[in-house]
Amino acid sequence: MNLLKTPYRHGERLDLGGLSVRLAVNPRARRVSLRIDRARREAVATAPTPRRLAEAAAFARERRAWIGARLAALPADRALAAAEPLAVFGAPWRLIPDGRRPRLIAAEDGAPPCLTGCGAGAVDGQLVARAVKAQALAVFRARAEIHCRTLNIGAPPVSIMDARTRWGSCTAAGPGRAASIRLSWRLALAPFAVADYVVAHECAHLIEANHGPRFWAVVRRLVGDERPHRAWLREHGARLHAYR
Repeated sequence: MNLLKTPYRHGERLDLGGLSVRLAVNPRARRVSLRIDRARREAVATAPTPRRLAEAAAFARERRAWIGARLAALPADRALAAAEPLAVFGAPWRLIPDGRRPRLIAAEDGAPPCLTGCGAGAVDGQLVARAVKAQALAVFRARAEIHCRTLNIGAPPVSIMDARTRWGSCTAAGPGRAASIRLSWRLALAPFAVADYVVAHECAHLIEANHGPRFWAVVRRLVGDERPHRAWLREHGARLHAYR
């Protein structure tokens, strides 16, 4: 059987007995490979050319048991209402559903911050998420201002996004286009230093668009050694992306 004649397309999804596998073409790939996209909760079979997508599909079928085990190990989706206390930038928030208007009370006299008015009798996950997103945006904007001041550049508009596939993005200024930075609100659920690294990472892209040595030199100028923060995101990123 000539697998190369089997018609497959980039982006097509295979159903392997209830397991989702997405086929992808990456011209930079040197061989067929298989990985788990933890944010989308699916396997990705990658081929270097469209003609080898059939080979990638066959490889995924051979590794069905491996795919099933890896997907089963992913953390289940969680509502923010289920987290008590909820750590925001490393500080535990007490969630108090007292029926009042939502209000974040800062830590004082040794007591942790608390979010009042996050429900009436039971914690409302949507109200909690709204408060976390507002806090995330405020912190991201403040940190971007500081990092851009260090780099002697103007801070661009900063907004939050709900993507589960990336932590941030940067659009550099160009003809008819203003610079901007977007960051995942779920970074607020990471330690402050980790979230701050991602902010610095995107600010560095305002100067260096690639990930070459000069780019990483800029990042290290802002936050020091980035490797512990990157390692933390690799280890805990799936748990953060599980929050909705």
